[in-house]
Amino acid sequence: MNLVQTAQKSNVRWKIAALMWGGVVINYLDRTCLSAAAPFIMKEFSFDAQEMGLVMSAFFFTYALCQIPAGWLADKVGQRITLFGAVIWWSLATAATALSRTPLGFIIARAVMGIGESAGPPSNAGITAKWFPDSERAKVSALWDSGTKVGTAIAMPMVVWLIASYGWQIPFLLAGGLGLLWAGLWIWYYHEPEQHKKINSQELSYIRDGQAKKEGIDHVQPMKWYELLKYRNVKAMCVGFFMLNYSVYFFMTWFPAYLVQERGMKIMTMGWVAMIPPLVGIVAELFGGFFSDYIYKKTGSLTKARKINLVGGMLVATLIIFAGLTDSVIVSVALLSISYGGLVFAACAVWSLPGDIAPRNMTSVLGGLQNCVSNIGGVLGPIVTGAIIAATGSFIPALIVSGIGTLIGALTYFFGLGEIEPIEVQNNK
Repeated sequence: MNLVQTAQKSNVRWKIAALMWGGVVINYLDRTCLSAAAPFIMKEFSFDAQEMGLVMSAFFFTYALCQIPAGWLADKVGQRITLFGAVIWWSLATAATALSRTPLGFIIARAVMGIGESAGPPSNAGITAKWFPDSERAKVSALWDSGTKVGTAIAMPMVVWLIASYGWQIPFLLAGGLGLLWAGLWIWYYHEPEQHKKINSQELSYIRDGQAKKEGIDHVQPMKWYELLKYRNVKAMCVGFFMLNYSVYFFMTWFPAYLVQERGMKIMTMGWVAMIPPLVGIVAELFGGFFSDYIYKKTGSLTKARKINLVGGMLVATLIIFAGLTDSVIVSVALLSISYGGLVFAACAVWSLPGDIAPRNMTSVLGGLQNCVSNIGGVLGPIVTGAIIAATGSFIPALIVSGIGTLIGALTYFFGLGEIEPIEVQNNK
């Protein structure tokens, strides 16, 4: 270990956080490419809506399925190598999408991309647990997870401009190239705290002294991943995140259609209005991260710090119910934006929980487990919403169901989560 000796602690951990944020932005830029290019691809290759739906769902199937193995690998061999390999994998798959010509070709490219991207969130949860004290975990989780909103909202106009100017293939090639550049920067700069050449003894002590458990000093995992499901807090984490993602995916999939079909917006107007919830979400999530850490510093209780965000955010998200009941478009969009803000206010605490609760060296595994279950909710949400709309001819019942889901999530986090502390494994177990 080579520690730089200075009087003031270094801030390497925040450079690590910035790298994680950049990786997440690129991750969601890759996903945005298909959403923006879908109409052009359908027209050029004469795909119908069913074929395009299969192309879009292929990503989420492998993404959800591989969360747990990716989390296990990240904890076992380290997030440095795992994330490096994963980003190269998904970047090549993104670029290969530009070469596809048939539904099967697109499905394979998207499925392969989902395998690579599955390592992102679990790895980031594990890196956060290693590199940051407990008192900074929520704000760091909020920072890197906010990249999902930047990649979704702000990247969309740029991707659309590239498609209109140069063709639908170009964004996939550029996004893949960006990912490869990021992977090179990551493998060069990232190391474990004890091995990083730029960290000094003051920062290392600040990190390790502020952790209830010292993550990543060895790679010994005290239990099998499925044994985590025996614990009450783990079950509550999975159910709560399932409900949160059910509603989040409405904004990622059906929200533009809601604005056009239910509210009568023109396409260009919809494009700008659709950016409002993610932009609100960036502010809400960053505020939520600082707020949760502030509560922890004031009270010394992780339980209070996390539950206030989780329960409060999910309760605010129930406003989605009323968004469909008002006649005012402005009020509806405002309620939906506030609802989305509530979801992401909770999300920073959601991604803090794996580091708070997992046994030593299993943060990425637990992060992958809860994200696997949550993405089942994310896959089912658009399907159920579509079925409700088809059966009733209205978005109102679908919004009510989403609101009920967020209420169930709030109750799960309030009553289901016990004391938030690391799972202790008995040596004689």
